[in-house]
Amino acid sequence: MRDLVFVAFLAAFFAAGFRRPFIFVLAYVYIDVVAPQRLTYVLLNSVPVSLIAVVLAVGGWLVADDKTGTRFTPRQGMIVLLMVYCYCTTLTADFPAEALDKWGWVWKCLAFAAFLPFTLRTRLRIEALLLVMVASAASIIIVGGIKTIASGGGGYGSLNLMVSNNSGLYEGSTISTVAVAIIPLILWFTRHGTIFPPDWKVKGFCYALVFSCLLIPVGTSTRTGLLCIGLVALLMLRDAKRKLLYLCLLATAGMLAVPFLPSSFTNRMSTIKTYKGDESASTRLAVWGWTWEYAKEHPLGGGFEMYRQNKIRYDTERVEGSAENATVDRHLTVDQARAFHSAYFEMLGEQGFPGLILWLSISLIGIFRMEVLRHRYRKGAADTAWVTPLAGALQSAHIVYLLGAAFIGIAFQPFVYMLIGAQIGLDTYLARKRAAQPWQPRRKPRTIDPVTA
Repeated sequence: MRDLVFVAFLAAFFAAGFRRPFIFVLAYVYIDVVAPQRLTYVLLNSVPVSLIAVVLAVGGWLVADDKTGTRFTPRQGMIVLLMVYCYCTTLTADFPAEALDKWGWVWKCLAFAAFLPFTLRTRLRIEALLLVMVASAASIIIVGGIKTIASGGGGYGSLNLMVSNNSGLYEGSTISTVAVAIIPLILWFTRHGTIFPPDWKVKGFCYALVFSCLLIPVGTSTRTGLLCIGLVALLMLRDAKRKLLYLCLLATAGMLAVPFLPSSFTNRMSTIKTYKGDESASTRLAVWGWTWEYAKEHPLGGGFEMYRQNKIRYDTERVEGSAENATVDRHLTVDQARAFHSAYFEMLGEQGFPGLILWLSISLIGIFRMEVLRHRYRKGAADTAWVTPLAGALQSAHIVYLLGAAFIGIAFQPFVYMLIGAQIGLDTYLARKRAAQPWQPRRKPRTIDPVTA
């Protein structure tokens, strides 16, 4: 039954795409985020639906789309440059076979991110892209939220998100980061959406989805998710009209939520203060230290999957006994081939300092450009009132991703590169709109009094 539902859904997507080629782009976004071929049993397992969708998307754009005023932006060039650099490091990788496997999906992610802004020529298309991205992630988030409530909390690594393969958006820390990151975008749809006008039904669904997003870090018991919730709450403060009231409501909501949090969540969050006693945190610190030393000897990186050669030693500390007669139990652990658990060290180890700088530049320039748009359209006309909130939501989502990326190896997470493509698309769309407007002087012309003249 599940196979038939997904096949029917994709068939409807593709059928509509032959009338509106941009729908092929949306179909690829849905396929890349949800990965329906992983959710089905038979029908889609052997069909390259992702390849079919991207071929139709690019072909539809080449054949039928309007390309007037299309330009290749510097940030798209940086994405292509990063793709070329990753290809070069793959050729000289420390683990050639494993590196080729990762390269097989990384280049598709980067290539689509560079192509995506070409298709975002109107506000409707930008909104449609973000709507499909949010709805695709929501199909995972809602399931996770329901299971969190039904199970009384889930647990780290035990919350089943429809598949047993713990990768992509189905990995606990990754979906926690993405779920919290899209909260500002969901709230934007409650005020400025046009595809689904924000009536009480749309707002009710969006607020329920926000609640489900907040449940995901609880259900997965991920410390990264908790940090992301704190950051998004802080970022939303800048747009609050009554900041003191907002802080009071936030504190009240936090205190009311604490008694309802499951013990599996609170116990894991308590390890943030005692990281030396937590094997997971100690492993990460040891791997990061090893990666830094490797990068100093190999500044151009070791290619994809180079972490497989690491060998680490670290001590874990556990305090036992009362406060007056406490004893510290130290345990030496030796391990190897441990993953980076950080996108920053993932880039440093695999792509070296040039790759890390290029990757950071793509993100930081995007955050800066969204800030420019926030200020430029803050006091704009009524028809551009949606721009500042959207630029702020895209910026907040990106900042939350950068925080989550400090603790997860998601340097090439496709969902985030679609977010970057949306940023570039919004920027270029507004640039075309400004270029089409007649020039107006910034200062009003002087009026000369005929009596005193």
